[in-house]
Amino acid sequence: MSLSFGLTFDYLCPFARNINESVVEGLAGGAPWDARFLPFSLAQTKVEDDQVDVWDRPQGAKGTRGVLALQWGLAVRDRWPDRFPDFHLGLFAARHDQGADIGDPAVLSEVAAGFGLKATEISAEVESGRPLGTLQTEHQELVSQWEVFGVPTLIVGEEAVFVRSMERHRPDEIDKLAHLIAWTNLNEFKRTRIPR
Repeated sequence: MSLSFGLTFDYLCPFARNINESVVEGLAGGAPWDARFLPFSLAQTKVEDDQVDVWDRPQGAKGTRGVLALQWGLAVRDRWPDRFPDFHLGLFAARHDQGADIGDPAVLSEVAAGFGLKATEISAEVESGRPLGTLQTEHQELVSQWEVFGVPTLIVGEEAVFVRSMERHRPDEIDKLAHLIAWTNLNEFKRTRIPR
């Protein structure tokens, strides 16, 4: 039976990297999942009610960390979907393996080139404003419909659960997580310390 779910991401978060990586690897291995990768801006969660939203600020302005990378990811997801899984993981790797500044267009261009994508085409798509509009729409929908507050959040049916998977390369955990999400009597399950 196919599992359908949404999964939030922001390239800044190492826990989002862990589970997004596991989902991409599971899909590549033939897992029967219908997975939707949904952008959620951690920068926006820090905006006070009387401040300007991140999508209304100039690119690179204070408080917009991670927003440009999200736009590049969305541009690839929506225009070149067959290249998205590799590019998606490439952005996470640039941030968390190489410590690169994923707010730097040169870094984003290098990641794109590494997967055979044309940075000029992605940049033009970002400059069109469509990816930023998508980010705003999808982020706000996640907040209004499921009360999402962070990444990674798994959405299965009408249930949304913030999860932190501690290990990378664990596609076998996705079905387990979905099973727990369906168990609505379990509202909170948090370890008091990180297991050794």
